[in-house]
Amino acid sequence: MPYYLKYGNREFEVRLPGEQIKLVLEPNHVELPSRTPRELIEEALDNPIGAKRIEETVKLGEKISIVISDVTRSWQKPGMILSVLLERLNRAGIRDEDIVIISARGTHRAQTAGELRALVTDEIYSRIRVVDHDPSDESNLTYLGTTSRGTPVKLNSIAVNSDHVILIGAVLHHFLAGFSGGRKSVIPGIASRETVQANHSLSLNHGLGSGGNPDVKSGRMEGNPLHLDMLEGALMLGRCFILNVVADDNYRIIRAFAGDMVKAHEEACRLVDRMNKVRIDRLYPIVIASAGGYPKDINVYQPLKTLCHMLECTEPGGIMIMLSESREGFGSPDTEKQITGYDNMLDREKALREKYSIGAHTGYLFADTAEKYTFIYVTDFGAENFSKTKMHVVRTLDEALDLAAALNGGKLTGDVLLMPNGSVTLPELV
Repeated sequence: MPYYLKYGNREFEVRLPGEQIKLVLEPNHVELPSRTPRELIEEALDNPIGAKRIEETVKLGEKISIVISDVTRSWQKPGMILSVLLERLNRAGIRDEDIVIISARGTHRAQTAGELRALVTDEIYSRIRVVDHDPSDESNLTYLGTTSRGTPVKLNSIAVNSDHVILIGAVLHHFLAGFSGGRKSVIPGIASRETVQANHSLSLNHGLGSGGNPDVKSGRMEGNPLHLDMLEGALMLGRCFILNVVADDNYRIIRAFAGDMVKAHEEACRLVDRMNKVRIDRLYPIVIASAGGYPKDINVYQPLKTLCHMLECTEPGGIMIMLSESREGFGSPDTEKQITGYDNMLDREKALREKYSIGAHTGYLFADTAEKYTFIYVTDFGAENFSKTKMHVVRTLDEALDLAAALNGGKLTGDVLLMPNGSVTLPELV
């Protein structure tokens, strides 16, 4: 049967002998729930994990902070989730004027009033105070201590001074923290820029030239220093109550989890693993992956997850072919600077250590992958943009296969693994 991989709004056929394609890796099948997203939220709040129901926890006159994700995560439907949560808080005697909604933008750009209104809905915006967290505003940051790994923990003062903090978010595999959600709404969500920098720098080994820490990766929390530091810092705020959702590849909510920040989050992570972690019995010499088409391949920054997932199933020094149209260019000035501003990995690493950002780390990983693998990038974004890296840039999958063959002595041999949905499929070698 022919295989097709998404690319922007198009598809490319994989023109290889059928017998050479040994494995097509897809996320595990998951049944869509019969209940509506609102019903799933209600069910989670009725059955919290490791905590009492929120109505049994709050008291009249107490101050409540509700932390939501920023506009880049609007698919989480925070307005709908907030409407359910606010009804319960009001019934428990909490007044609107005692509630503040904080948008946890971490070190992302500031949001406009219109964006905040759209996140929470007009009705909620007119009733409840909504603020945009500012990681650089020292006047609204409170120092709580330093973690055992040396991260100074400064958090949003509104949250610190609240009687209860409720974290709303979503749980997915995350290339640094292992999983999003839970404690990640605190660090980096409502943390200072200094806190985020120190925490995320744990993704690198000690000492210039030593590169990235192999324990900092998608799907891993045990032994992951960045996650452990993040959790230690978040717990300085107390045992926050979380309300997290898990969604499928099309952003349809599958289930919601409420309760203790650690225990409820762990349950959500287990579901994400059951959905998207797929076992493989060996590494492959040739891996071909699509980020999933538009908008998942809208720029260079977005398909980072796909790149990380490919690294989990490719033989050392193997061939990696990644499809990402990237119609909007790099997608991050920090990604662009890492790729175009340096011509060697030592300078890239030095710059990343001096001023860490996710965008910079993305660019670093693209360039680093090209140093260690034959990395062919299928994109409409011109090859000249990657001239300072060892990336091979072409415009079609056929060109990529021809190039791979040419680089391999004229013939492309070796078993092939295909990943049609690379952004959500996490290979696990067993």
